[in-house]
Amino acid sequence: MATGWGSLLQDEQQLEELARQAVDRALAEGVLLRTSQEPSSSDVVSYAPFTLFPSPVPSSLLEQAYAVQMDFNLLVDAVSQNATFLEQTLSSTVKRDDFTARLFDIYKQVLKEGIAQTVFLGLNRSDYMFQRNTDGSPALRQIEINTISASFGGLASRTPAVHRHVLSVLSKTKEAAKILSNNPSKGLALGIAKAWELYGSANALVLLIAQEKERNVFDQRAIENELLAWNIHVIRRRFEDVFEKGSLDQDRRLFMDGREVAVVYFRNGYMPSQYSLQNWEARLLLERSCAVKCPDIATQLAGTKKVQQELSRMGMLEVLLPDQLEVVARLRATFAGLYSLDMGEEGDQAITEALAAPNQFVLKPQREGGGNNLYGEEMVQALERLKDSEERASYILMEKIEPEPFGNCLLRPGSPPQVVQCISELGIFGVYVRQGKTLVMNTHAGHLLRTKAIEHADGGVAAGVAVLDNPYPV
Repeated sequence: MATGWGSLLQDEQQLEELARQAVDRALAEGVLLRTSQEPSSSDVVSYAPFTLFPSPVPSSLLEQAYAVQMDFNLLVDAVSQNATFLEQTLSSTVKRDDFTARLFDIYKQVLKEGIAQTVFLGLNRSDYMFQRNTDGSPALRQIEINTISASFGGLASRTPAVHRHVLSVLSKTKEAAKILSNNPSKGLALGIAKAWELYGSANALVLLIAQEKERNVFDQRAIENELLAWNIHVIRRRFEDVFEKGSLDQDRRLFMDGREVAVVYFRNGYMPSQYSLQNWEARLLLERSCAVKCPDIATQLAGTKKVQQELSRMGMLEVLLPDQLEVVARLRATFAGLYSLDMGEEGDQAITEALAAPNQFVLKPQREGGGNNLYGEEMVQALERLKDSEERASYILMEKIEPEPFGNCLLRPGSPPQVVQCISELGIFGVYVRQGKTLVMNTHAGHLLRTKAIEHADGGVAAGVAVLDNPYPV
């Protein structure tokens, strides 16, 4: 799977000159983050970390990941509508995981009152790594699906130009032409626009739920700017603002500062630390409204690790997607080994196997945002502590994917160019819109490649571990 950057990575002087050019081009293209010192202000910004060269990705796996994305959209949508499945699947988790329990309480409250929204919007990102088979061939393995606040669609739209620039500087025009065009921000915005249109109120707004301190604001602005070009206005508010100034009328239409809201787009609300009591109240208010939530609470629950693990059970996909054998086969071909840690024989067996071969497993809690998973010695310690406790039901075990490493050069603000052995994670953005029971849009919206040094087990770009990248099809 090698590409020929090998010799380039050995010329230190040339790398430094290329790095300067690449960084200037990244800044010019808008591959930007706010600084960790000033996360609430755009007065001082820097470039988002990225690789100097695009990284090798097998063309066949890239095609497979794109081909299965519409199937994953169908699956997430089916899970979100299946109250029995969600209730049964999460029954043990909600007893031991407070965050999932709070989300589930809101879900039950909304079901009891009756779901007011009639249009449903999914913007997700399915993430994969390339497992090295025993015969040396690579295979696509799903790591997770992000159903809330799937990020970096905006910045990923701006990185291809940077890598084309680097390769053009090296007079590698043929290689530069192989870098795929990619515009997830437009595709994600098209989904929001469709949901806004179906909501049917020309003056209604899109409400983006933002964090107080948001370094990744330019990624979000890319989507806002696409919407504004179609005369759809976006307002950015925090949960606290919704608590203070949000209201529902008698038809459960949502108003913010007195203006009607058609679509609520969450770029916050996926981690326990993002909720105070007021924020939970605000989330309930939003969920009770007839505004289109992206995601609604059921779709957020559909993205939990526990649901992912249950979906991998033999026969489960057939129940959720009846009479869709080809869809089921495409989905199942991407699944890694996933194991329940619920109390009982099955969970005991999984723990025994993981303790016997800790390098072959990852321990995952029900969390988003990166940096939460446990590996190796840390995993062993956690399993020893958890094995006789019901708390273990709030985790799942997953087979550890072992991709083939490759060389690249990582560029980070304030650090010299770093030539290291790397592995990549490929994300495909999915977009779907459903009105009542009718799917009116189901598509993919581009890709995201993130790359990190092999010594970093866990964590994404926002967590400071991975950097932005582009696939170089091989």
